[in-house]
Amino acid sequence: MNPNPPSVTLPDVPKPAATPAQAIMYLPGVGPRKAAVLEKEANIASWEDMLYYFPYKYVDRSRIYKVSEVNGEMPYIQLKGRILQFKTVGEMKTKRLVAQFTDGSGRIDLVWFKGLKYITEKYKTGREYIVFGKPTAFGKSCNLVHPDVDQPEDVQQVANGLTPFYNTTDGMKKAFLHSHAIRQFQYTLLSILNGQIPETLPPHILAPTGLISLPEALRNIHFPESADLLQKAQQRLKFDELFFIQLHILRSARSRRERKGHVFSTVGKLFHTFYENYLPFELTNAQKRVIREMRADMGSGRQMNRLLQGDVGSGKTLVALMVMLLAADNRYQSCLMAPTEILAQQHYQTLKDLLKDMPVPVALLTGSTKKADRERILPAVADGEVRILVGTHALIENTVAFASLGLAVIDEQHRFGVAQRSRLWAKNPAPPHVLIMSATPIPRTLAMTLYGDLDVSVIDELPPGRKPVKTVHRLDHRKAELYAFLRNEIRKGRQVYVVYPLIEESETMDYKNLEEGFKVFCEVFPEYTVCMVHGKMKAKEKEAAMQRFVSGEAQILVATTVIEVGVNVPNASVMVIESAERFGLSQLHQLRGRVGRGADQSFCVLVTSPKLTGEMRKRLEIMVRSNDGFEIAEADMRLRGHGDLEGTQQSGIGLSLKIASLTADGRILQSARDLAERILNEDPLLESPWNRPLRERLHTLFNRKINWGQIS
Repeated sequence: MNPNPPSVTLPDVPKPAATPAQAIMYLPGVGPRKAAVLEKEANIASWEDMLYYFPYKYVDRSRIYKVSEVNGEMPYIQLKGRILQFKTVGEMKTKRLVAQFTDGSGRIDLVWFKGLKYITEKYKTGREYIVFGKPTAFGKSCNLVHPDVDQPEDVQQVANGLTPFYNTTDGMKKAFLHSHAIRQFQYTLLSILNGQIPETLPPHILAPTGLISLPEALRNIHFPESADLLQKAQQRLKFDELFFIQLHILRSARSRRERKGHVFSTVGKLFHTFYENYLPFELTNAQKRVIREMRADMGSGRQMNRLLQGDVGSGKTLVALMVMLLAADNRYQSCLMAPTEILAQQHYQTLKDLLKDMPVPVALLTGSTKKADRERILPAVADGEVRILVGTHALIENTVAFASLGLAVIDEQHRFGVAQRSRLWAKNPAPPHVLIMSATPIPRTLAMTLYGDLDVSVIDELPPGRKPVKTVHRLDHRKAELYAFLRNEIRKGRQVYVVYPLIEESETMDYKNLEEGFKVFCEVFPEYTVCMVHGKMKAKEKEAAMQRFVSGEAQILVATTVIEVGVNVPNASVMVIESAERFGLSQLHQLRGRVGRGADQSFCVLVTSPKLTGEMRKRLEIMVRSNDGFEIAEADMRLRGHGDLEGTQQSGIGLSLKIASLTADGRILQSARDLAERILNEDPLLESPWNRPLRERLHTLFNRKINWGQIS
């Protein structure tokens, strides 16, 4: 970085002290209007937010080319020369500003479609400039569209090796806050602070890690002095980000584990009666293990907060019921909250079927529960007569009051906002034990961050008699063979799901494909009943269509991914996924989990076009090879990154990593977590003088956020 930065003109506002906590409007060149755009579009409200707005890539600008060397195949080029003239070309939408630029070896046009007045006022003919951009072939010549244009005296800032590029939105660009402007702000900011950035890691942590200082890391992440220093800066900032997240999560977990909970001291008559007389099959060792873990939690006097992970069909609902019977034996009520009415009804029916004639009243409460039924159910819940209440978000309505809620079970919890869940816990003077069930296997590194403050139980065995689903990949121009296979399966008395993708950007086209697919299946299988389900249908229509399939009246269900988490149909043994290349691995695995629930051999057919990218082929190969949800989740995160995995924004810590990647930085995450645990073991409240900087940094990072870790 240039030790003598270009002089800057301060805006006409009171000048505050130069600290990272200052509002962004006080940064020279920003002001109130641009500050409002930066906060709205990029969440940059302070100088510190700007410092932590990291580049997404770097381009080597150490070389200055000659105009005579430029061709349309080059990625980015940098020129040094003069603007000879400006001219305006075209009218209305085609209007553009063209500047003729030369360095003596030739001429090239610089083109702008926006901000024409701004450009002509800022840049003058005859003056020397450094120009940077991506050349575009235009006939026999090349031009540079919306290039960066800088003064030669700024060479240290813009053309000294690796140059940063920043993400910008359309709203930012309209306010002339493009990558070039952000880079100038970063340069100005670092020059004003001049290394006066408080260190976040105390010496007793920083020295053994071998990490560079925070001021040096922030300087080199924005303006790298070398590739080696850039790598060291990234290492330091990734560690910082993951370390403070883990420190926060582990402190929350310790605090939560100290909170008192209902004591389920009795393993009573209901539990034993069910175990000895009503079990549909012998529990797997994995199911027995997780029930023991939960019994220990609920008998400890502390509140249980446990995540139960298990593949589709692994028997999570049966485990949840047995834990609810423990609650009933100890005179407490339970509730089971599901994300959709279909799933809530399925859980209700499953529990009723499993309990048979046992004296455990179960009720169902959803948005469509009739008024008369609601008037009967609510008082029965309030006086404790209903021992298990199953429902959707209707359970958190103010009209629902429990006599003694001791256990809350949440299925597919990432589909509920944390604020919604908190309203359920508030229904009791003392918080209930919490069991969160997820059929979406979560990679270890993601689970450490999303659910780091929960205890985790895993059911990693399928119940006896379950056969793994056979998965095959077929091309869409060989449909005749597929139809023959489906007809043969239906003749055996089986049922078939056919799923079409639904991607937001092309919803209209996707719905058209779905409707055309429905017509084709009706024409190809006139002797069978085909029904259709999609998200645009009214709830009653959707329910009616699903019910026809559940009852066996319809043999083929054509649907969008609304059935990804949905009804259990043991007789459905074939899942056909159209345009399978458009789905992520975890979603394909979830869809496949809709079949394989009966004793018959089940099949999943992935149908794609022959034109597949390398990544698409990898996804399909993994699906064909593996039925292991955890292996698939790990592969999905490697291929797509954690940002695409569902539920991260509602995880309770508002996971929004600025530089670290849970996919690529597993080692850094593990070492950060190990260090956080070691520090908290020695100083749980971070009260010692040498750990005070850690406590202050945690306060800065998390004080504006509700501590959802205290909720779930």
